[in-house]
Order: sequence, then C-alpha cells, then structure tokens
Amino acid sequence: MKIIILGAGQVGGTLAEHLASEANDITVVDTDGDRLRDLSDRLDIRTVQGRGSFPTVLRQAGADDADMIIAVTNSDEINMIACQVGYTLFHTPTKIARVREPAYLTRSGLFNNDSIPVDVLISPEQLVTNYIKRLIEHPGALQVIDFAGGKAQLVAVKAYYGGPLVGQQLRQLREHMPNVDTRVAAIYRRNRPIIPHGDTVIEADDEVFFIAAKAHIRAVMSELRRLEDSNKRIVIAGGGHVGERLAEAIESRYQVKIIEMNPARCRYLSENLESTIVLQGSASDRDLLVEENINDADIFLALTNDDEANIMASLLAKRLGARKVMSIINNPAYVDLVQGGEIDIAISPQLTTIGALLTHVRRGDIVSVHSLRRGAAEAIEAIAHGDAKSSKVVGRAIEDIALPPGTTIGAIIRDEEVLIAHDDTVIQTGDHVILFLVDKKYIRDAERLFQVGLTFF
Repeated sequence: MKIIILGAGQVGGTLAEHLASEANDITVVDTDGDRLRDLSDRLDIRTVQGRGSFPTVLRQAGADDADMIIAVTNSDEINMIACQVGYTLFHTPTKIARVREPAYLTRSGLFNNDSIPVDVLISPEQLVTNYIKRLIEHPGALQVIDFAGGKAQLVAVKAYYGGPLVGQQLRQLREHMPNVDTRVAAIYRRNRPIIPHGDTVIEADDEVFFIAAKAHIRAVMSELRRLEDSNKRIVIAGGGHVGERLAEAIESRYQVKIIEMNPARCRYLSENLESTIVLQGSASDRDLLVEENINDADIFLALTNDDEANIMASLLAKRLGARKVMSIINNPAYVDLVQGGEIDIAISPQLTTIGALLTHVRRGDIVSVHSLRRGAAEAIEAIAHGDAKSSKVVGRAIEDIALPPGTTIGAIIRDEEVLIAHDDTVIQTGDHVILFLVDKKYIRDAERLFQVGLTFF
C-alpha cells in the first residue's frame, strides 16, 4: 500500500515505524529537516521536506498514485486542507486527518465530500478520554479494550498473591467459575510473553490478558486479585481538552475535582461543567493537595501537556495517600521508567492514536486495532467473510486454522452473542474474531487469514 504521512512528530514517526516494517511504501512529509533525516536514517522510507497542504509538496510525495493520506501534523487546519487537496487534485481514495479542536468536531455535516472531504477523523483527546474512562470503571485493571461495541472486553490485570487462581493451572479457571466463560489470551512474566495452555501455572506479578463478555469481567478479575472497591473520589490535574472531556463524561457518577493553573480556563470550566469542583492552583502544590484531602482520593489523574509536571504531581499525590495514580506520558522513553512503580498506570496518547490509525490501514476487513504492552503486542478485531472454499477461516474449527506463531483467537462475536474461543469452535461468515498477537511481525500473516480468495463472489 502506498501511504503518505504528513507530520513527522511522535505520532507520525511512530506510525511510519509501524507501517514501514510491514512492507508498505511510506513517504513522510514535514517542514523539519532534522526530524526527517532521523527517520530516514532509521527506516526504509522516503521523506519530503515541505508543508503538507501544498499541492506541489503532495505531488512530490507521490500523491498522484497514493492509496492513502494520513495527516497528523500539529495543525488541524493543515490536516484538513491536505485532505481537501488530496481529494480535489489527486483523487486519493482514503484521507485520514487528526483533528483536535472540539469546535470542528461538534459541527455535524462539516466532514464529507461536499464540504471537507475527510474519510476518517481521529481525535486523540476523545480516544484518551474513552480509554481513561474504561480504566476508572474497572478498578484494578491495567488496560481495558472494547470489542464489537463493548459486547466483549480484553482486560489486563496483574495477578496478586492471594488471588484464587494464583499458583494454579489455567484449566482450573473453569472449575472455579463454571458459569463464566473466559479465555486467557496471553501472560507476560518479567516482561516476556508466555502463550497460555491449560497446564500453564499463573504466578504472582504475572500480567494476564483475558477476554470475556463485558458482564463477566469483574468475576474473572476476582480470580486473579483482590477486587478493589468502586472508585468514588477522583482528582484531575489539568483542565485542558482531556481533563474537561473526562470530567464531563464522569461527573454524574463520581465526585470530581479539577486542579487548573490558568484563571481564565478555571472560569470556563466552572461555567461549563455541572457538578465538578474547579480549583485554581498547581497540582504540585503540597499544601493544596493536603487541603483538598488527597489522601481520600481513589484516583489522581495527571493530564497536563507537560510530562515532567505530570510525573512530579503523580509522585506527590501518591506519597500523600492517593489510592491510585495515573499519568499521561507523551515521551515513550519515560513510560517504561515510571509505570508500575509509584505511578500505577502511564497513559500514552500516541499509542492510543496509532491503534485507531492502524485500524484503517490493515488489509482484510479489520474493525479495530489496539496497541498493547506499549506497542509490543496487538489485539485485532477482524470480520470473517466468504465460505469454506474462499476463506482460510470460515467453516473451520479454531484448532484447524494455521495461526501465525504467538497468535491466539480469544473470542468470537456472532450477532449479539459472545463466544469464547475453544479448539472446536467453528468460525462462520460474518463473525467478529478477536485475535491477540504477542509478536507484531506476524500481523501481515494474521490479516491474510481474513482476506477472501478469488473464488468468492
């Protein structure tokens, strides 16, 4: 696939890295020559220096025969204009734009071929907000991913001493919960993946990824760790787009406070939020945190644009007694340093955004792609099409499907029913199949399974 990526920042650069390793023809456009040189030194890609919305620059990047333009510069306006130019002058089939400003996103009818021709809108702030909201709703989870509109969920938890299943074989999960069907998709032990089998023994501190119907998630979590109480009191540091959207989404169910430095922004938040308490000040102000009873907070969320400020505020809040702290970390080098220590969960906006972008790049009928373990693994939701003659999966039992190494099928969503995958489960056309890949280099092989052969009409 021939893809032009506009913007060589963290999202554009990481996306280029993902796609270049999968035999795509990638060209990256940016005004920053140093960034482009760094990318071209590391990756087998073309680079073009210039403004991505200029027709001459897009033509130089190969827009005449490109399959896709992915506009992820820091400017919403450049991203939108680039899609307009791609549509009008080059008839580019697929145009994806990152748009951050809510003023654009809330206008219905703005993005279509008769106005601004963007095929897929990516809003990083909304993606991150949804991601954090799921974590708040599942106390104790490290990652929660929805499939098939939330019918099934993939959840990562750390197994603790004292969990009923810790120290026992996985096959005993069925004995513990005869009325709950679930499947462990992968286990990470000391940062190394283990493909689970019935005789695999779960150890304390294992990071366990399991999939189940949404209604059964809490029951499965209780087998691996002591269930935490539901969250009630939440403190958000940073009243930017993410902080505002999150408060708006959860304030009807939780007691929410926002700490924001900017007085004008504080006034705006207090006028536009219903029940959230807005406090002006620094989230690194010890006296303010003590005064606002941070030791009673169930979750402290550091959501500013400053990684260092987020880390320091989170460490202070944890030291002062906040039960759990989560922090947005933009610099990938920091994520592995801080997660799992004083900071319980480090949230990477780049990986969340890249997962949404990859959904539209994958071959086959791929509904969603989710980056796991800071990009080391992926979960994919694919739709099976065809029949036993034209498809490698339809009409076959899971044990008869030649899955790539390190790949497991966790569940199948058939109409409204969630079917946890077992060896004798037969895939039918139209099924939504959830795959877990511990090694990203086999993504192409997994996608090919869901591409229909030439005999299918």
